[in-house]
Amino acid sequence: MLSLQEISDRLEIEDLMVRYSHAVDTRQWDLLDEIFTADAHIDYTAMGGPAGDLASTKKFLADVLPNFPAFQHLVGNSSITVDGDTATARTMCHNPMLVAGENGAQSLMLCGLWYLDTFARVEGRWRIRRRVEEKSYMFLAGQEKGL
Repeated sequence: MLSLQEISDRLEIEDLMVRYSHAVDTRQWDLLDEIFTADAHIDYTAMGGPAGDLASTKKFLADVLPNFPAFQHLVGNSSITVDGDTATARTMCHNPMLVAGENGAQSLMLCGLWYLDTFARVEGRWRIRRRVEEKSYMFLAGQEKGL
């Protein structure tokens, strides 16, 4: 049976992953400072992005995501292992992204991946210390107007 502390840790980690999604989906890059550790390593290479520290990741997101009119990150099915003040998780992410084309045409890119995360409890709060994406699929659908 899970202890109250283990239940609390798991819920806090799940909330952290949701807060990451909200920060990215609302383009609030500075909120990522509250989600990652100061020395975090973030690796988006499996889905075509860069690997780097938090500052370079924030710049990448701020530079690239304005090219997409809309997107969402749906996270779930997390497998979380807590060990004191550290934890690991493998979390599924479904990430649809609207791609604007010429003459008002739009396409929908569907990205499926897992986040492989390492967490650390810092000053009583969970943070992501390392995030690596693992690709499942990437699919570009439709060139129709008004998709």
